[in-house]
Amino acid sequence: MADPSTDRRVSYRPAPGTIPDAPGVYKFRDSGGRVIYVGKAKSLRGRLNSYFADVSGLHPRTAQMVTTAASVEWTVVATEVEALQLEYNWIKEFDPRFNVRYRDDKSYPVLAVTLNEEFPRLHVYRGTRRKGVRYFGPYAHAWALRETLDVLLRVFPARTCTRDVFRRQSRIGRPCLLGDIGKCSAPCVGRVTADEHRRIVDDFCEFFAGRTDTMMRRLEKEMHEASAELEFERAARLRDDLGALRRAMEKQAVVLGDGADADVVAFAQDDLEAAVQVFHVRGGRVRGQRGWVVEKAEETGTAGLVDQFLSQFYGDQASSGEPVDGDPGENSPGQNSSGENSAVPREVLVPELPDDAPAIAEWLTVLRGSRVQLRVPQRGDKRALMETVERNAKEAFVQHKLKRAGDLTARSAALQELQDQLGLDTAPLRIECVDISHIQGSDVVASLVVFEDGLPRKAEYRRFAIREAATQGDVASIAEVVRRRFHRMISETAPDGSTQHGSAQHGSAPGIDPETGRPKKFAYPPNLLVVDGAGPQANAAADVLTEMGIGDVAVIGLAKRLEEVWLPAESEPLILPRTSEALYLLQRVRDEAHRFAIAYHRQKRAKRMTTSALDDVPGLGETRKTALIKHFGSLKRLRAASVDEISGVPGVGRRTAEAVVAALSRDKEGNDV
Repeated sequence: MADPSTDRRVSYRPAPGTIPDAPGVYKFRDSGGRVIYVGKAKSLRGRLNSYFADVSGLHPRTAQMVTTAASVEWTVVATEVEALQLEYNWIKEFDPRFNVRYRDDKSYPVLAVTLNEEFPRLHVYRGTRRKGVRYFGPYAHAWALRETLDVLLRVFPARTCTRDVFRRQSRIGRPCLLGDIGKCSAPCVGRVTADEHRRIVDDFCEFFAGRTDTMMRRLEKEMHEASAELEFERAARLRDDLGALRRAMEKQAVVLGDGADADVVAFAQDDLEAAVQVFHVRGGRVRGQRGWVVEKAEETGTAGLVDQFLSQFYGDQASSGEPVDGDPGENSPGQNSSGENSAVPREVLVPELPDDAPAIAEWLTVLRGSRVQLRVPQRGDKRALMETVERNAKEAFVQHKLKRAGDLTARSAALQELQDQLGLDTAPLRIECVDISHIQGSDVVASLVVFEDGLPRKAEYRRFAIREAATQGDVASIAEVVRRRFHRMISETAPDGSTQHGSAQHGSAPGIDPETGRPKKFAYPPNLLVVDGAGPQANAAADVLTEMGIGDVAVIGLAKRLEEVWLPAESEPLILPRTSEALYLLQRVRDEAHRFAIAYHRQKRAKRMTTSALDDVPGLGETRKTALIKHFGSLKRLRAASVDEISGVPGVGRRTAEAVVAALSRDKEGNDV
């Protein structure tokens, strides 16, 4: 528990019973009166009381927020929809430092069509939305948008030049290069009238908005008519136009066969950060994609991230008039011809529904001006697209982490910071990490991963199957792994094969295989040994090293929940700053050990589940075991098979089949698998 004499929260905690048990929005302020956090709750009493629990049980960023705050205030509202709106307004007004801001880290390009001009212009654009301009996008890459526009200008030769260029060409009476090569209808010199040019632009907008079938059918009809009238040059030009349109359509493949308008949202996360990916689908085609990585403000799962994202992202979209495909005219930016705000789609697909999903759907409906559905796709094209977006989120999260890990300056800073924070004599150039994996004490395994100079050396990763005598908990398992690893090091560096920790004799190099000339597997000790866990795990590892007479290896434990660094024999953990490169490196080492351990555990568990039931069958070797599992597909199907079906497998006789059936029947009754 926090010491009441030093806990700053005591000075501003509301008196018991004064917080209403009603929905509302609350603000935390610092000593200067600035709002540092805004949140909403169904029950203000329950939510605010949670901030005044033991600080050691809070998320690191939440703990930092409540200890920075000097006061808290709240506003009671009638409905959850009002709470959503008020929370969004306050976040936008005060820009609190501890709130997650779901904003893009860059400006995405859109295609703008200036329908408010006499001769509308097509151009790639970034910036605020203006009335009378139609926007298509956003798109991830400006080059891809320009490439698509260049293809379509062959079919829709609309103006793309700036106002100054347009006026200059009008004065000199000569079109620019695009006019000469047929990619502009040259309204500047009167080759087309204003009405004819606007029809070209309208056709372009219709095609770009996804209504392609009508355009394709019209061009095909005109091509056949021209051919029938022996106008072969015109027919060839129309044929080439059709080819250009098809190439443009291939760049935007149909992902939803029902032509739906939807945003698909997915997340990838760890305890401290989350990656967000959004695919904008309009007319069944992916029209844009956005993605960014944010720090998590509180300990929350996917449902909580969805809640935060929807309220902030679509609030910003609707207020800024930033549609994915907005209509122009007399409407405000972002509104279409029906008066709906097209920045909010008709359907939002998410990986998990938040607790207040009905309220959020109602709020989105108000923002759009028509009904909005919020749901989790379960099957079909929409489920497949959700899986694609999830893969993109995971890949973006991995790339985000690798970008930092690949920075030589950041790695050097991390190693130097570890040396300073842990009081080491030298920077820990070699770091090893141990992690334990099991399910309720069964199939206990361990991993040992190696990082050198801040980068993984996968060739030196090791796996351990924990013996039955040590399966009394993670502490005992950690001790066994450390003992086995360093016992191997001592034996491999002893010239006579003894277990004495000494230097090489008779001129032989310690730790080097005399036959291959390569280092032995466990010959080199780490500068720093990291164990996944808190004080007990760190103490167990340190005690083993002391027993073995090894005193030149530093040991720490990294507690997963709060990312605390535990030193052996210390009663309090070491807290590294959230922005610390050293903490980031430790997290990456620990996560890699966790991944490697889980992979080994799954492999071992799968092997046990598919073979243990067949181990006692006389005359059934590994080859025929594998043949049986491959033939039936799973142990469950094999168990349901008859003697005749099993004996039909090549290499399996009837007597062996009867023995298999008997063994699987006993296994099912004993529930050994």
